[in-house]
Amino acid sequence: MHTHHDEWILILDFGSQYTQLIARRIRELNVYCEIHPFNTPPEQFSDHPPNGIILSGGPKSVYDKEAPVLNLDYFNFDKPVLGVCYGLQSLAHTLVPGSVEKAEKREFGRAKLIVDDDSGLLKNVQNGSVVWMSHGDHIHDLPEQYKVIAHTSNAPVAAVRHREKHIYGVQFHPEVVHTEKGKEILHNFVINISNCEGDWTASSFIETEIQSIREQVGDRKVLCGLSGGVDSTVVATLIHKAIGDQLLCIFVDNGLLRKNEFNEVLDTYKEHLHLPVKGVDASGKFLNNLEGISDPEEKRVIIGNTFIEVFDEAIAEENDFKYLAQGTLYPDVIESVSFKGPSATIKSHHNVGGLPEKMNLDLIEPVRELFKDEVRGVGRELGIPESFIGRHPFPGPGLGIRVLGELSKEKLDLLREADSIFIQGLREYGLYDNVWQALAVLLPVQSVGVMGDERTYEYTVALRAVTSVDGMTADWARLPYEFLSEVSNRIINEVRGVNRVVYDVSSKPPATIEWE
Repeated sequence: MHTHHDEWILILDFGSQYTQLIARRIRELNVYCEIHPFNTPPEQFSDHPPNGIILSGGPKSVYDKEAPVLNLDYFNFDKPVLGVCYGLQSLAHTLVPGSVEKAEKREFGRAKLIVDDDSGLLKNVQNGSVVWMSHGDHIHDLPEQYKVIAHTSNAPVAAVRHREKHIYGVQFHPEVVHTEKGKEILHNFVINISNCEGDWTASSFIETEIQSIREQVGDRKVLCGLSGGVDSTVVATLIHKAIGDQLLCIFVDNGLLRKNEFNEVLDTYKEHLHLPVKGVDASGKFLNNLEGISDPEEKRVIIGNTFIEVFDEAIAEENDFKYLAQGTLYPDVIESVSFKGPSATIKSHHNVGGLPEKMNLDLIEPVRELFKDEVRGVGRELGIPESFIGRHPFPGPGLGIRVLGELSKEKLDLLREADSIFIQGLREYGLYDNVWQALAVLLPVQSVGVMGDERTYEYTVALRAVTSVDGMTADWARLPYEFLSEVSNRIINEVRGVNRVVYDVSSKPPATIEWE
């Protein structure tokens, strides 16, 4: 997907669970970077080589049958290289076969770094700094043109450098927060060694993207489906800033939105952001198409297809659209291709994949280079209200995947009320901005309860709140017991049809944030 940024860092992915974290750390330095599979041909970047190359870690041993192999042609760019964990081992093993061996003692977790050369990569990294190790192999025989610049009590080779060229390697993971001086190490490589200026900001992104949109679109028209979420709103605002009323936005009430959401969000679009938006109430059509469906993937397909039908109907009298705008983000792009090919599908994503041929529209995806927090930064720069920018993520299928099992208007209304009480409570307690995402789920479970000395047999609501940086991993939020007690009491008392509330204490992985 490489685009021509003035300066950028290439990350070659050897399969590490931390590869996206490397990218995030570099983006925090205001330097653009991209992740590509390790086996991407170097010629793909010949027209605009990166300022530096990082070789990620990986789960394999260099001796495994299908171990990723470093393509040494990347060194023909004559750019700085940093190997991380497996990236370093692959470099050493490729140059000197047999230089990597199984360690007598595996090293996982924290270790104290003993710095032998505090210049270059390890500038401002003190002796005894904690680093995060995660390896079972180690290097025992360095290529002769390399020297050790740091070690630990267990790893005689913890960091290395080429004696003449800007080629480095670390056995630990500088990208994780457990490595105390990890940011400084990456700063040294990206800014000092690779000579990046660090001027890739939300403002510069907007300026560049507006020009790109104008060149791509010309005098043609763009259709944008608004979900009410941050991503699509930022996309619409950015495109509108670029091409004005050549854009038409469609905001659909699919019957799966939260309480009062359609009217409140539509008002924000029209009165505050001044977007050219058309509101369409298609709730009856969606619920009719979803009747009797309980499988979550089938729900997603039906919801996606129904959106296309509604779009077609909404623009029936205007058939001169050329582009469809989407809020695809960089994690969606990365997850579609892993270091060995397509990743396993956990859940289908409403923004990834092709368009139905009958729409005959080309995609325009202005924020596909960005992580979620970067999209929020762009939104703030565009003047979108903070109350909107700070909203928790909301799935494309909406409450359709938060009512487990078959859908009905009655169940959706129950969930809307419970969700509203939960979110309102988080705001009142000042907890809303402390969690990444919060939601209520209506379970296909009814249980016995007692209300006013009478037996009840009603639904169960599960509350879920997680903390996260980007949604790739998440931990359950430790909300105060007093708060949970109050919210539970309100839901049971105010939402007729619910007599039990539970709190989800699962992390991602192994669970996902949404239940379906």
